[in-house]
Amino acid sequence: MSLLPPGPVVPAPLRWLGTAVDTVIVVLGGALVLVVFSNVVLHAFDQDIAWTTEFGELVMVWTTFLGVAAAVHRNAHMAVSELIDLLPEPRPRLVADALIQLMVAAILVLLVWKGGVAADAGWGSVLTVMQWPMAVQYLSLPVCSAIALVFVAWDLLQIARGVPRQQRYAPTSVSTA
Repeated sequence: MSLLPPGPVVPAPLRWLGTAVDTVIVVLGGALVLVVFSNVVLHAFDQDIAWTTEFGELVMVWTTFLGVAAAVHRNAHMAVSELIDLLPEPRPRLVADALIQLMVAAILVLLVWKGGVAADAGWGSVLTVMQWPMAVQYLSLPVCSAIALVFVAWDLLQIARGVPRQQRYAPTSVSTA
């Protein structure tokens, strides 16, 4: 049992977004396993699913960037916190957390912008076998960066409210809203 109070009440749309990201990751992963396994079985009968490689690449790219958003949602991404841990509680640590999240937000805004430019340019190119626009693959960067940005914005709001890191990422309270 934790000695910390439960985390902040997370609004329903934010919970739904987190659940949607997790669900899409699982569905994409399952689809990839199914397609690759089916292709392996078909190879035993000298058959092939021609689009397996392109589909696998597309799914891996989307799953990777969705995984980034899921990690941001849980504060599960890699962090070197030794210097921040040396800061006294609570104000200096909150300021450091805010500065870090503001830098992350700036990078995510840049990724949304530049990813959108790349996706826009990709509508004219198509995948060789599947004949889908390359933009479908390129859209993973701006879309997933925007999702991660939503989670960073929520964390910044919690920092502004003075909620320490241990509580911001404690088990969340469920709102009935």
